Amino acid sequence: MAYDATVADRVRRCLGRRRELTERKMFGGISFLLGGRMCCGVIGDDLVIRVSPQGYEQAVREPHARPMDFTGRPLRGFVYVAPAGYQSDKALMRWVQRAIAFVTTLPKKP
Repeated sequence: MAYDATVADRVRRCLGRRRELTERKMFGGISFLLGGRMCCGVIGDDLVIRVSPQGYEQAVREPHARPMDFTGRPLRGFVYVAPAGYQSDKALMRWVQRAIAFVTTLPKKP
């Protein structure tokens, strides 16, 4: 599955210029990694957000969010957000900031 390049560009703007930011094709879409750890991404027109184990249940209950079930089983710690959930720049930034806040607590990969 391809990813929506316009959404990916919006995510890039939210992430800003970070030395530790890399991009990688994953899950049929594009993923943005911080310190070697997946932070967020885009699959089709869905936003993929990494959340803390403690924040997972709350995240999937938010409007337009659902468990990431790429393999047919929910992948805990990741949620899909449908376009209606990140339509505004403010909403997109809120989701991306949530992912950054969690991923920056993890040790960087060597």
